Amino acid sequence: MNQIQRGTGRKLLLIHGLGGSWRSWSTILDALSANRTVIAIDLPGHGTTPADHDSGTFDGLVGSVQRFIANNALTGIDVVGSSMGARIVLELARRGVVGNVVALDPGGFWRGWERTFFKTTIGMSGRLLRAIRPGLPMLSRNVASRTALLAQLSAHPWALNPQIVASELKGLSRTPTFDALVDSLATGPEQTGPAADNTGRIVIGWGKHDRLCLPRQAARAMAAFPSAQLHWFESSGHFPMWDMPEETIKVILAATQSIEDVGAA
Repeated sequence: MNQIQRGTGRKLLLIHGLGGSWRSWSTILDALSANRTVIAIDLPGHGTTPADHDSGTFDGLVGSVQRFIANNALTGIDVVGSSMGARIVLELARRGVVGNVVALDPGGFWRGWERTFFKTTIGMSGRLLRAIRPGLPMLSRNVASRTALLAQLSAHPWALNPQIVASELKGLSRTPTFDALVDSLATGPEQTGPAADNTGRIVIGWGKHDRLCLPRQAARAMAAFPSAQLHWFESSGHFPMWDMPEETIKVILAATQSIEDVGAA
């Protein structure tokens, strides 16, 4: 599994969302690595990590990450996930293989018409991006087209860095397991909890303007993981690390600080 590692200090594993890569964290990576040893991975079928036979399913991806953690002696590592990655870290917390957990706008808590809404809207986005892939760099530089392409995912897409947008959209358009994962996520069972007893702190962060994983789903996530703390990102859409990077950094560092860190402060 492709990974990048930066910084020194307590280890922190970052897990991106559907169609993303380790570059999805570029808005907060430098700041986090100033305080932590940050390990950011490309999930199988994403970035430069080849797909496994089961990488088109949520359970397959969870198994791949769990093996990565075990094979690299990282059991108990603090984890941060975004979107599908946020659901992955919650599942790892349920299995008792991680330490402190930050889950940003996790999938897996939609019900009824919300499942159809997720599958239809994100599926259409994937097909559109594949069709216009050659033009994505230019479209990402244009404020109007950038806003149109990311209206569902960002509270203020016009303000995002065009290079980051182009990298993210291009990566999504090239993810071979995208359609299979959309189907797996939309039709599979709802995420269950609670976290295992040996899990550390859990913070579930949610953008108040999330138009993909709707804010109403936060209550279900908290019911499944009653030991968690809910943090609302007031001016954020689906990706707080894009819309509110400074606040996201603060939330992650506070949630993943060790007892030694608290004592030093």
